[in-house]
Amino acid sequence: MDLLRKTSWDALLAFAEFAETRNFTRAAARLHLSQPALHTKIGNLSAALGTPLYVRRGREIDITESGRKVQRFARELEHSAAEFAGDLTQGQAPAVVLAAGEGSYLYLLGAGLRAYRAKHSHPLRLETATAASAVEAVSSARAHLGVAALDRLPRQLVIEPLTRVGQVLALPTRHPLASRRQIQLKDLRELPLILPPDGRPHRVMVSQALQSAGIDTTPVIEASGWELMLQFVQLGFGSTVVNACCRMPPGVVARPMPELPEIQYHLFHSKRLLSRAASELRNQLLASADDWRKKGK
Repeated sequence: MDLLRKTSWDALLAFAEFAETRNFTRAAARLHLSQPALHTKIGNLSAALGTPLYVRRGREIDITESGRKVQRFARELEHSAAEFAGDLTQGQAPAVVLAAGEGSYLYLLGAGLRAYRAKHSHPLRLETATAASAVEAVSSARAHLGVAALDRLPRQLVIEPLTRVGQVLALPTRHPLASRRQIQLKDLRELPLILPPDGRPHRVMVSQALQSAGIDTTPVIEASGWELMLQFVQLGFGSTVVNACCRMPPGVVARPMPELPEIQYHLFHSKRLLSRAASELRNQLLASADDWRKKGK
């Protein structure tokens, strides 16, 4: 198939925008097109490629496997064209895009990002994303790199171990357990706990461990995000289990919980060759991956 003759740059980018929104109205508005015009572009592209790019399931739109490949191809072409234009005219280079969670930015990636910015003037765009959305962003080529704790390792991406993070109990400095060097699960019995909302991965992990020890998992407060959970500990509402990389606010101490599993964080990217700037960011993040351990030194 002569792909370049059968497709157009405009149609590829239009489909990529649609695939990301999965909504003709929003995609058409972003592209400054009418909905019928967008329908026609995508329909012609699907016919030219000889494969359906999306399917409707009731009111929902699902992108097919072929559609995801076209989406990724379009974004990769867009990045390559922007890099080429920047080199040709010595103008502004396209930004390297990193997708990661709020906790990763707060506690794990700061040293690597500072080191990268100190050495390189290349533009950098940081997107806050859940693990699932970070994987989707990298898989679709909207982002060059992603960082997350992954339960399943996507086969379509290059997955690299970044760092392992243990679990600690955060509690007021005057609490009797603060004198312990480490905390066992049995020590949490009758302890008022602040936990994430039900269904969140961290809540599931802590709840399963407590249930296996025969301990009630009903929290005194449900809070989203390490910062808010630690704020409630500081205010005296209870204690909480957080990642060991978290910085403790004044009046709060952290004690290791070796019975809880460590969390493996990963850095991931496309199997295609990374741009020089993206490769340099990757190298810097990996080199600084364990710098969070120095926070207390």
